[in-house]
Amino acid sequence: MAKPSGGSSGRADLYQTVTQRIVGELEAGRVPWVQPWGSDGGADTALPRNALTGRNYSGINILILWGAVIEHSWPAQGWLTFRQALNAGGSVRRGERGTTVVYADKFTPKGEAERAARDGGAARAVSFLKSFTVFNVAQCEGLRPGLGLDPAPLAPREIVPVAEAVIAASGVDFRIGGAKAFYVPSEDYVQVPPQPAFFQQIDYYRTALHELTHATGHAKRLDRKLLNAFGSKDYGREELIAEMGSAFLCAALGIVPSVRHADYLGAWLDILKEDNRAIFRAASAASRAADWLLARYDEAHAADRRLAA
Repeated sequence: MAKPSGGSSGRADLYQTVTQRIVGELEAGRVPWVQPWGSDGGADTALPRNALTGRNYSGINILILWGAVIEHSWPAQGWLTFRQALNAGGSVRRGERGTTVVYADKFTPKGEAERAARDGGAARAVSFLKSFTVFNVAQCEGLRPGLGLDPAPLAPREIVPVAEAVIAASGVDFRIGGAKAFYVPSEDYVQVPPQPAFFQQIDYYRTALHELTHATGHAKRLDRKLLNAFGSKDYGREELIAEMGSAFLCAALGIVPSVRHADYLGAWLDILKEDNRAIFRAASAASRAADWLLARYDEAHAADRRLAA
């Protein structure tokens, strides 16, 4: 059951706890959105999801749940609340400890709504943060058959055409050439070197997804105000979004994520230490970017199926 975080001090504790965990990983040289998937019997590369509803978790919860899967070498990315495990015919095993995830939303206080009705103008919403506890399906027993199984990952030969389809469906001006990969906000195009310039073909697609994540920030898409000076903190924040967004996209496609700009590690640490909400905002923006690109792919894929019918 969801429970309020306990007011402003509770929210601050949640922000600080999660941020300290991410900072600790980065300081130890481990990037939380790039994990050793598939090793030691652990889960395959995929986004964490609610095992009962099938809905993927988003934002900071992806990092939290990925970290728990890796730490415990659990073989699946499915999660349930205590009550959902009971509803699924099973239960959480005695002695198991859950993982805390968070939910951010806004509400309009009654007094503020009354003020707006009396004085005019828009009512100001107040942000709030809730925490709730989930358990990996590996921590449960007696669940109905098949509930804890992850979707079958794409075969390696299928990843390339799907990645190409994601690029095409984005509608972004995508150019191939030169020796560097980049996105130009002022002219709204992505450019990446040709595939032979990469040691592995899959690195071409990792790079393409990183640059496409930048492109989602254009004013006609998700409008992240991209015209930031190179080396500025805002530039570093956008790189953090693109790193996580491409990792989320890779995971959705069954591609093991990688770090494209490890040289920003120091800048990211400065950003997170200065503002304990920065990682929440960046992860949320990264999820929106990945969702934007995947939604266009799904729409194009559905249209192709209709044409083939």
